[in-house]
Amino acid sequence: DRLAKVSEVSLAVSLHAPNDALRNELVPINRKYPIAMLLESCRNYMAAQTDRNRVVTVEYTLIAGVNDQVQHAGELAQLLRDLPCKINLIPFNPFSQSDYRRPSGNAVSRFWQVLVDAGYIVTVRTTRGDDIDAACGQLVGQVVDRTQRSARYRAAQDTQLIQVG
Repeated sequence: DRLAKVSEVSLAVSLHAPNDALRNELVPINRKYPIAMLLESCRNYMAAQTDRNRVVTVEYTLIAGVNDQVQHAGELAQLLRDLPCKINLIPFNPFSQSDYRRPSGNAVSRFWQVLVDAGYIVTVRTTRGDDIDAACGQLVGQVVDRTQRSARYRAAQDTQLIQVG
C-alpha cells in the first residue's frame, strides 16, 4: 500500500494459482500474505493511480497437471473479476532439479481461451532459450548446482586442514 503513495510504476504480481491451497504449495510466502490480502493491496494501488489506463499485470506460470486445468482458469477469471488487469501466462520451463513439467500447447490454449472468453487481455509468453537450458527459470538450476559445488569444495578444504593439523 505504501508504494502507491510514492510511485506510479507498473505493477506486476506473481500469482501462479487461483486459490490459497494451491498457492501455499507453489508460493510459500502466500501463508503470510494470502491471495485476498495481495489482491486487496493491488486494488488499493490501482485506486491511488492517476492514470486510469494502467492495469496490473498478473503473472501465472502454467505447470502441467498442477495449475493448468480449465477449472483453474475459471477460478482465476472469477478471482480477478474486479481488478483491472492483464494476464501473462508463462508455460513452465523444466529443469533437472524439478519434477514439474511444461503443459502441452493444447492445455495452454484451453486455459487462455477460458480467460479470453471471460473478457481478459491474455498473453502467452514465448519460451526462448529452453533448448540450451537458459530460459526463464532454468538458470536457477545452475546457480543451485554451483552453490553445492562451493559447499563440497569448502568441506574438502576443511578435511585437508584437519588431516594436515
